[in-house]
Amino acid sequence: MKNVVLLGSTGSIGTSTVKVAEDLPERIRLIALAAGNNSELLLDQTRKHQPAAISIHDPAKAIELREALGTACEVFFGAEGLLKLAALPEADIVLIAIVGTAGLQPALAAIRAGKDIAVASKEILVMAGEIVMNEARKYGVRVLAVDSEHSAIFQCLDGKPAASVRKLWLTASGGPFRDAQLWPKEKFAEITVERALKHPSWVMGRKITIDSATLFNKGLEMIEARWLFDIEMARVGVVVHPQSIVHSMVEFVDGSLLAQLSTPDMCLPIQYALTYPDRAASDRVQTDFPKLSSLTFEAPDPERFPALTLARRAGEEGGTLPAVLNAANEIAVEAFVNRKINFPQITETVRRTMDAHQVVAQPTLEQILAADVWARHEAAL
Repeated sequence: MKNVVLLGSTGSIGTSTVKVAEDLPERIRLIALAAGNNSELLLDQTRKHQPAAISIHDPAKAIELREALGTACEVFFGAEGLLKLAALPEADIVLIAIVGTAGLQPALAAIRAGKDIAVASKEILVMAGEIVMNEARKYGVRVLAVDSEHSAIFQCLDGKPAASVRKLWLTASGGPFRDAQLWPKEKFAEITVERALKHPSWVMGRKITIDSATLFNKGLEMIEARWLFDIEMARVGVVVHPQSIVHSMVEFVDGSLLAQLSTPDMCLPIQYALTYPDRAASDRVQTDFPKLSSLTFEAPDPERFPALTLARRAGEEGGTLPAVLNAANEIAVEAFVNRKINFPQITETVRRTMDAHQVVAQPTLEQILAADVWARHEAAL
């Protein structure tokens, strides 16, 4: 039985994690849940799974939850509540599914408390990958991937050393604007928020769906892979695979390729992270090869999707630049969703902010967080 702390229980990854726990009640126990502001769903989850503790961002909603639950469980709130849950003594693993940068401090708190972490918030490793991985090695804990792409690479590597790898290949669906004939670069300014939120393969949260449309999601994943698998950016590549069946591949030095395939469903990589090193039986994900017909691959278009070039630049230069890339993108996506800027201006905002930044080469955590704050202000100008 794994005792799981789930930070971000009411979001897309969080609700999928709850499904996995319900599929495997003899293997997974949700001992703590944290949510942003969806107190109604958090209350439902708490009554059903009876965790020892919960946390919510808003202190007023925490009071309401205490009144509704009585002494059934402890109720915390705010950033401090996340830190308390992340370090619960009885936890075996902390799954971090908080959107944005708010998951970084809880991730470090969990590691320093000797807990394995499962990372669904890619911003944690984009911002502070070197610090997080060094801390994990220092405290002897595992950092497990929840993203389908990184889970695939983890499964294909199966403990093989980085020296045996020629290249890691992250697959991308290409998003809703992959077709250059339907969506030439000249039409990108016409893209609406509603159209950008219609992902062809996955059902995800708003931020990650927009990131998939710009391909910033894949750019952030490149940086994340660099740290998760201790491999330089030059050996991390992206290939567009519209069917989203091959979740990623590892090319080895002898030319062999290993890939992990399945019908797209986030429950599968979540389950693997929570049951690792075991594989638990589940009928949730079914893959019918005859129905697939064909699997196709193509190179990404850097002219139409410059996010990949910006992400590679940030990953190669390192220091505080990945944090700036991530923060500027968050601000730009929010501005696009609020109809303050158009679709191409997301990338333009990130490029402008990166160009204005003076990179700190070997930053402390405080310098990374300062760069994040600076980038948010700069991107909003």
